[in-house]
Amino acid sequence: MQVRARRGRSIGAKCAAVAIVLALGVCGVWPASAEETGNMVVFKGGFMRLDSDRSNALFTDARNPLGEGLNNSQGGWYVGAWLDQGLTKDAWGLLKGTWVVGEIGLQFNRISSKVVTNTNNIGVGTSPPAGLQVTSTNPSLQQLTMVTIDIAPKLKFMEGSAFRPWLIPVGLDIHVISPPSNQTQYLDVGVQFGAGFEYAVWKAIRLGMDARYHVTANMTNTTNSYMQVGPYVGIAF
Repeated sequence: MQVRARRGRSIGAKCAAVAIVLALGVCGVWPASAEETGNMVVFKGGFMRLDSDRSNALFTDARNPLGEGLNNSQGGWYVGAWLDQGLTKDAWGLLKGTWVVGEIGLQFNRISSKVVTNTNNIGVGTSPPAGLQVTSTNPSLQQLTMVTIDIAPKLKFMEGSAFRPWLIPVGLDIHVISPPSNQTQYLDVGVQFGAGFEYAVWKAIRLGMDARYHVTANMTNTTNSYMQVGPYVGIAF
């Protein structure tokens, strides 16, 4: 009888343990590893859209001298990566269970581009009137691109959970646009705001989604502000 009782208690304990593990898995509340540091390398991609297009400019469509149309797309795609560096796991004692990590990111944006008249079709004329003249009538694809480098603090909530939402209250952006503006300026500065979430799918692998809005100073005399949204894959270390 004692042997049967012990077996019964052993089976009951095993069943309870399995039930707890299953419950944690379903609820997404796996205990955080003591070895977690907050460090992560991330690869991302998705959709972006400028607040205003860059059409009717010298280097984007030569102001449409041949009637081929304007390079007036606002939407496009992006690819990039960022590195999260853990700073504190309790917001320096202000918010228990809220991590603060520092993000350093690099992103390439490609705005949908068109076949238009561009600077390949323009040269300095030798016959009156002097100045820039159309020297070729064959339009070509004029690529519109932009690179963003950012440094931003990030608040990550729900310590100990597989599902973790996060927030960027404000971050610093440096932008490089191509082609340059009419004044041949290509550097801009601004800030970004963002929010997202991620889920620990297996060991150090994280899958997530984020949305951000970039406000620029428009130092290039062009409107460079844009929004973005897309998925990402992270590897914690």
